[in-house]
Amino acid sequence: MQTVFSGLSPLVIEGVIDGGERIVVRARTPLDTAACPVCGASSERVHGYHWRTVADIPVDGRRVVVRVRVRRLVCPTRGCRHTFREQVPGVLERYQRRARLTSQVKAVVKELAGRAGARLLAILAVGLSRHTALRTLLRIPLPTGRVPRVIGVDDFALRRRHRYATVIIDAETHERIDVLPDRTADTLEAWLREHPGVEVVCRDGSATYAEAIRRALPDAVQVGDRWHLWKNLCEAALSEIKAHSSCWAAVLDAPIYDGPRAQGTLEGWHQVHGLLDQGVGLLECARRLQLALNTVKRYARADRPERMLRVPKYRASLVDPYREYLQKRRAEEPSVLVKHLFEEIKALGFTGCLNLLHKYINQGRADADRSHIFPRRLARMLLTRPDSLKPKHELLAKLTTACPEMTQLAAGIRDFASLLAPHADNANTLTRWITQVRAADLPHLHAFTRGLDHDLDAVIAGLTLPYSNGPTEGVNTKTKRIARQMHGRAGFTLPPHPPRIAALYVTTE
Repeated sequence: MQTVFSGLSPLVIEGVIDGGERIVVRARTPLDTAACPVCGASSERVHGYHWRTVADIPVDGRRVVVRVRVRRLVCPTRGCRHTFREQVPGVLERYQRRARLTSQVKAVVKELAGRAGARLLAILAVGLSRHTALRTLLRIPLPTGRVPRVIGVDDFALRRRHRYATVIIDAETHERIDVLPDRTADTLEAWLREHPGVEVVCRDGSATYAEAIRRALPDAVQVGDRWHLWKNLCEAALSEIKAHSSCWAAVLDAPIYDGPRAQGTLEGWHQVHGLLDQGVGLLECARRLQLALNTVKRYARADRPERMLRVPKYRASLVDPYREYLQKRRAEEPSVLVKHLFEEIKALGFTGCLNLLHKYINQGRADADRSHIFPRRLARMLLTRPDSLKPKHELLAKLTTACPEMTQLAAGIRDFASLLAPHADNANTLTRWITQVRAADLPHLHAFTRGLDHDLDAVIAGLTLPYSNGPTEGVNTKTKRIARQMHGRAGFTLPPHPPRIAALYVTTE
């Protein structure tokens, strides 16, 4: 008895009943004095007796139920409560039916939460509903951890395009620190003022977070995220590649789209530049021509109308595997009907329809030696590590030498990629890189460099310090994945516990 039920030693055990699937322990409280919970006066005057039933730690894979006879005592202090029921700390607590068992339940639900925790507890002979498991989890007090020296800040969607929250992590240990109910500057500023000691803050290009950090921690170092810098450069490079479609498309003998949409684009270019030559501003051009301001800016960046032309964007087709066969047949018999070609390639395994083959041939795709390269594909080749492009080195070199601007673009991307490895000398290298890019005729990269100037200190810190906002993005990705698993059940009442943000999002279904 003393070994198996040693945790019940504060009670006087009177007997144990084997109930099959459960064990019932009959006990009573010792005949000692008890303190009043209000005034603290000791009393041993008994007013009556009550029976309490609590669940205890399972034994031998079976549930243990403890039935305890407790005393109701009379408080000796005049004016205090008349009677009170005695409690046994660690065994009998007020309003609790599983005092000792609660510690084990908390350990399980902290890792699994909801239904998963209830299923495991059922195997451990602890009967518990998923709602009780979740309530137990939410009652666990939050640890008062230290404020880290380096933190990462980022937002994530509680409801996309409607409600967002801010997650804060320790950028060195990747531990979750806190979750704020929105992504406003005032909320983050208040948190930073309440938690002094932060010296470095990793963030993305958000101007809201930057302003909050400047107001709350003017001496803190703000570190821009290198991934976002590379992403912005990729977007600028894609725009430059599209602007020079007429150059590299000529190298591949690829067609340039000259349909009604292209004619309208050229007409818009002439209208915008006609107004600009008269000294009209961009915003006024947009108003007069009833165009979006970004569209007017795109026309203004192109110094020649040819830079507005694009290569047709054809997706991969079911006809592509049969291109060589079609070329051979059309060379042997130029007057062959498309219907006959359709029957022939259908016998070879073609699963498309006749209209698809007609469209493929009318677009001239059957006459090309290979499917021409789209701007996005060329941008991917240009932005990929050279070691991963061994079969395509010659093609890439051929495309990047199509015009001087493409050569300068390839050199600029290659030089900026070397800056993504943090080093103390990257600050001076970045200054030289910006000067070199602005000397080239690359207007979209000029816009990228102007964005760097707006947040230059954070950019330099991101390229010279070893810290990154990548761990914060990883936390967001994991949070979003778990939130999708419990769609309809997640809310801000669940994720405010930083060390267990993932556990609190774990499905309660």
